Amino acid sequence: MKILVTGANGYIGSHVVKALLDAKNEVIAVDFKHDNIDNRAKKFDTDIFDFDKNYFELFEKPEVLIHFACKDVPVHNSIYHIESIPLHFKFIKNLVDNGLKQVITVGSMHDVGYFEGAVKENTEPHPMTFYGVSKDTLRRLVEIYTDDKDVVHQHLRFFYTYGDDEKSSGSIFAKIFQMAKDGQKTFPFTDGKNQFDYIEINELAQQITAVAMQKEISGIINCCSGKPVAIKDQVEFFIKTHGLDIKPDFGKYPSRKYDSPCIYGDITKIQKILNSSKHIK
Repeated sequence: MKILVTGANGYIGSHVVKALLDAKNEVIAVDFKHDNIDNRAKKFDTDIFDFDKNYFELFEKPEVLIHFACKDVPVHNSIYHIESIPLHFKFIKNLVDNGLKQVITVGSMHDVGYFEGAVKENTEPHPMTFYGVSKDTLRRLVEIYTDDKDVVHQHLRFFYTYGDDEKSSGSIFAKIFQMAKDGQKTFPFTDGKNQFDYIEINELAQQITAVAMQKEISGIINCCSGKPVAIKDQVEFFIKTHGLDIKPDFGKYPSRKYDSPCIYGDITKIQKILNSSKHIK
């Protein structure tokens, strides 16, 4: 398959590009920088918000779009998330109008907002940040636009990742790495009791690849481990695994008001996709 990946140089995007290539797909990788992108991909640094272009033709008639492109990801209340909604929609509309048949948008647990327990695909979203609002709004716009067209729309909901953490932008694990490099021995943290869903980055990339390579299961799809883990345990596991000489000072910061005491994804849908996949390693 020929798969177009925007935001391909990012933390998740770059791992997905590699997983797609390993699964024998042709990848068109788009981003302003290319240093993290597998050299087997065909690379573009095209501005995806220049609407004088026919992006479907320019990107060599891809069969699938995986749209990771997003600025200011770690800053959940950056106003850019709201201002850019129509730009992202126009880019996807441009591709669909010119022939694209499968669109994959991405979001996260922040689309849902405050929720306790297992998030199902039909859990009603109530986002509490500009980031969450932007991802859920784009999903709804694309869902409506493609509803009467011969186009498959899948929306992937991510939770938290770990692995290859030095390349992760804004994650707590990337920050811990940097603080340890800078010689810090402790760092202030919350009480660490909140339980979140963590998935290793390459496992997440395999899930995304499996979704992209099939059309039968669509709509919202949770991509995650399905297991809640206390952030305290995950942070301590991370520090021990990497042999870092640094310790968290728990209880110094309050949890964010939109962080649930326990939130994780229901994996019934993604497990069905993985079980039926014939091409993913």
